Amino acid sequence: MDIQLQIVEVAAPTKPRRFVFVLLDRFTMLSFSCALESLRLANRMAGKKLYEWVLAGEGGEVATCSNGTEFRLNLDLDELSREDVVLVCGGIDVQAATTKRVVNWLRREARRGLMIGGLCTAGYTLAKAGLLDGKKATIHWENQDSFAEEFEEVKLTKSVFVVDGNRMTTAGGTASIDLMLKLIADQHGEDLANAVADQLIYSSIRTDQDTQRLSIPTRIGVRHPKLSRVIQIMEANIEEPISPAILARDVGMSTRQLERLFRRYLTRSPKRYYMELRLQKARNLLMQTDMSVINVALACGFASPSHFSKCYRAHYETTPYRERGTHGTRLSI
Repeated sequence: MDIQLQIVEVAAPTKPRRFVFVLLDRFTMLSFSCALESLRLANRMAGKKLYEWVLAGEGGEVATCSNGTEFRLNLDLDELSREDVVLVCGGIDVQAATTKRVVNWLRREARRGLMIGGLCTAGYTLAKAGLLDGKKATIHWENQDSFAEEFEEVKLTKSVFVVDGNRMTTAGGTASIDLMLKLIADQHGEDLANAVADQLIYSSIRTDQDTQRLSIPTRIGVRHPKLSRVIQIMEANIEEPISPAILARDVGMSTRQLERLFRRYLTRSPKRYYMELRLQKARNLLMQTDMSVINVALACGFASPSHFSKCYRAHYETTPYRERGTHGTRLSI
């Protein structure tokens, strides 16, 4: 069947904008393909070549993504044109994939003024190269705790994507689409970006003001404003936990009312729920960073390693030390 495509009229560039996708070892295919397909569809909907792209990576031969698929590369980590846009694609165990050669190459290209972005966990790679110092950035919510501990000079947000000057980061998954739609709109107008979104059946375009996780009421399946507020306060105060009495006072209820609210909707006490939040953060830090167990304990509000170990064993049926030994490969999406 011959489909008549409705072309969006845009001015033809003197030269297509080239995107260089740097594929780190075990990168996530979804983030990469969402970005690439957005560019392809922009060309198709405009009826002209607005963008072109190449695949680059260490060694310049083959890159393997997290699902095992291999991609043949066009370039090694070569010197690029100043007009190129670099998008580093991260995935599983991004710390190991962020090699010294990758970091040095990024620093060199950054000094030459290129626009550089990190998709999915590659925000870590940009931060390791010092490219996000003093800038706003984002990374997948599961990596936020470890990132915040390691890169205090980066203004970490929970946004779907962030563009700060000539640096870009995304939270992973389909957030690449939102970033690319913004770039397309900035360069060639909203009509083209909307046409690309329609082709992707992407009906809700997000901005950098949208957060990557579901709201607390949606996540816990409860729409009680005071309960949501208490959980929000808990999540923001992991290192120095707040007592149930103060939490209750802050939302205008008694401690007994707060207890009943948690029992009714979450089948656990506020103290138990708070402990589970702290232990989840501790598990992320153990598996994603090289922080010592005592520093993980302190970062999660435990006064002593022994108390931390006891609580951790009770919840996860293993000690923090064994957890780290068992999961040598750190968590990433």
